[in-house]
Amino acid sequence: MAKTTKINNRRYLGNKYRLLPFIQKVVEDECEDVNTIVDIFAGTGVVASAFQEKQLITNDILYSNYISNYAWFSAEPYHKDLLENMIDVYNAGQGTEENYMTQNFANTYFSLEDCAKIGFIREDIEDKYEQGRINFRERAILITSLLYAMDKIAKTCGHYDAYRRGVEFDAHLELHLPEISEVNNPNNQCFNVDSNELARDIAADLVYIDPPYNSRQYCDAYHLLENVARWEKPEVFGVAKKMDRSQLKSRYCTKSAAEAFEDLIKNLDCRYILLSYNNMATKGDDRSNAKISDDDIYRILKDKGEVKVFSENYKAFTTGKSDIADNQERLFLCTCDQGK
Repeated sequence: MAKTTKINNRRYLGNKYRLLPFIQKVVEDECEDVNTIVDIFAGTGVVASAFQEKQLITNDILYSNYISNYAWFSAEPYHKDLLENMIDVYNAGQGTEENYMTQNFANTYFSLEDCAKIGFIREDIEDKYEQGRINFRERAILITSLLYAMDKIAKTCGHYDAYRRGVEFDAHLELHLPEISEVNNPNNQCFNVDSNELARDIAADLVYIDPPYNSRQYCDAYHLLENVARWEKPEVFGVAKKMDRSQLKSRYCTKSAAEAFEDLIKNLDCRYILLSYNNMATKGDDRSNAKISDDDIYRILKDKGEVKVFSENYKAFTTGKSDIADNQERLFLCTCDQGK
């Protein structure tokens, strides 16, 4: 029988798993009658998972995150026994032929052997979906299982800007079955679109916003997992073996971040906005510094309603070049004025 994995068992920049009690407490203490929650920069879905009993709307521009969110939060039926059997077969060691993964990634992030297995599994998932032998959610669960398994053994520091050279490939690919809730709300929705565009089309009680903080583009950090999730087999280039990611770049990582944030807030139809944003400001190296100033955050949110700020200490992500202390994750809670 296949082993299982939890939603937080994936390395991800800005992961809020340790802050979930803090986030939940603010919502419980400060927000009334919240039944519908939007996580509009959902990432791997960790924050959304803390509100599983609510109606959830998740969104992320990366397809690899969207497909995982669909696995975790969709209410589409799936056959657990079928998935367990497929994962058992995959783990038994099939897949030694040359394929897209061996041709492009052998002995970089993964060994030649594991690349052969990854390529075989991903192709088999797609074949079975196209043949109608698995549905879209079953496909999503299997892809998620593969992405989590890849992330566990990848020879990186948690992202894919570079692989570690000269290391031994001592761990090998083993898929686990994601621990999916059996009681997801039937009205849950998962999106894979630009957050600012989605803001114009949805309504909810509370919108949780956790945008990129700095110049580090998530599509650069997770290009390989995105490549495997999409399975379009593009040409890759450079030492890090990256694909073309120009359509996945976020304005929140650029000088236009405040402008993008203002547009987002203006177009939200909700009673509460909960923004997660740390206090890095200019404490780190240039790439790590916040792209939206506190002045802009207060100005933009106060134009929408009453603002309160809550804070919790946390360990900041750095490249190792910065010695940063006294960092806090802040939650900006805006109780929206009617009509704004």
